[in-house]
Amino acid sequence: MEQLRAAVRFGADAVYLASDRFGMRARAANFALEDIPAAVEIAHAAGVKVHVTANILMEQGDLAALPDYFRALDAAGVDAFIIGDLGAAAIARRVAPRVALHVSTQASVANSEAARVWYSLGASRVVCAREMSLDDIARMREDMPADMEIEAFAHGAMCMAVSGRCLISSYLTGRSGNRGHCTQPCRWSYTLEEEKRPGEHFPIEEDGRGTFIMNAKDMNMLAHLDALRAAGVDSIKIEGRNKKAFYVASVVNAYRQVLDGAPVADFAPELEAVSHRPYGTGFFFGEAEQAPNYDGYEQQAMHVADVVTADLETRTIVARCRNRFAEGEELEILSPRVPISRVVVRNLTWLPDPTESDPDPAPVPVPVANRSCGIYRFSVGAGVGACAGFDDEASADVGAEAVAGAAAAGADAGTRAGIGTLPAAGDFLRVRRFRRSARSGA
Repeated sequence: MEQLRAAVRFGADAVYLASDRFGMRARAANFALEDIPAAVEIAHAAGVKVHVTANILMEQGDLAALPDYFRALDAAGVDAFIIGDLGAAAIARRVAPRVALHVSTQASVANSEAARVWYSLGASRVVCAREMSLDDIARMREDMPADMEIEAFAHGAMCMAVSGRCLISSYLTGRSGNRGHCTQPCRWSYTLEEEKRPGEHFPIEEDGRGTFIMNAKDMNMLAHLDALRAAGVDSIKIEGRNKKAFYVASVVNAYRQVLDGAPVADFAPELEAVSHRPYGTGFFFGEAEQAPNYDGYEQQAMHVADVVTADLETRTIVARCRNRFAEGEELEILSPRVPISRVVVRNLTWLPDPTESDPDPAPVPVPVANRSCGIYRFSVGAGVGACAGFDDEASADVGAEAVAGAAAAGADAGTRAGIGTLPAAGDFLRVRRFRRSARSGA
């Protein structure tokens, strides 16, 4: 729910999510079926649609549960199912005809004839195969039904398999990626062992550390949104269901701003601020590039707190701590549809939770906020300013969707745009703190 709220608040036109069954991200913090109506209510109140994935490889034993499952989602008010299995699609159209049918990338639709077949079965949108170039998409668009939409992944983690249909995890670990349980063996480090010399391992790369030969780069198409639009893409998909709300907010905000006319240069650094693998552009401009040197993440900024309240009159912020920050430290405010602002922490105070023995604990002045999820209060110092972007000083998976066109701005955005200094509840605080993590390699 936290990721969904971030996606909605920071500018997505739709969110895609899974319930606790039939989704491709079984390890994500998915929604219980009984929580879907509340998620739909939050999204719809902001004019945002909800698409629910049921895109695993369906087995015979899954079919009996699907009719009641689709009926429950229909009753909850969801707007679309994302399905890659013909049998599941047939059941969905039969028992929940009100709900739109979107064809998952798992179906690997890469040509207009395949799109036409799905259209004849009731599909209104196809999420095209990830292996398609922009030219491929443009040619498919020319021969598809005019009212069938195309959706394409534009940002996030990529898989080395054909549209994610991989057998390696199942083969090596017994956990099927096609059933939502991928262990990501394409990210592992590999060496060669020759059959007649068991125990002797030979590096694939000369540095002796092995190679992450199947490790795909993360996708980043922020600078190419006009090209996606020109090719006929109606909707861009941001992968991020295994990410935190701060990631969702940062990435959705960047794409929303650029789609609405902001310069790419102002928001490209925002995508460096969040945790990511090396970036590429997938197959859109040719063969996709791998990241063979290491399976690692890096980020230019650290998410340190979530804003609970902000008092304009007293210039005081109350925030929930996520990572440590200190008295006198400069924080950056991530708010939807306004430039990044900076505040300096003054009079940092911990607000202890009430207990049975101390129902009204006194605030405690502290030099550092370091209690995870603890509540802290601080006043805004004099060193406040607005900045267009984030300097790239140290170079190195509730998914959300944003479509071309303006979304309605948040109710408080206009007010804060004239101030440029204080956040609102639901905003994020970060510090410029470079971090790199890797299982192996540089």
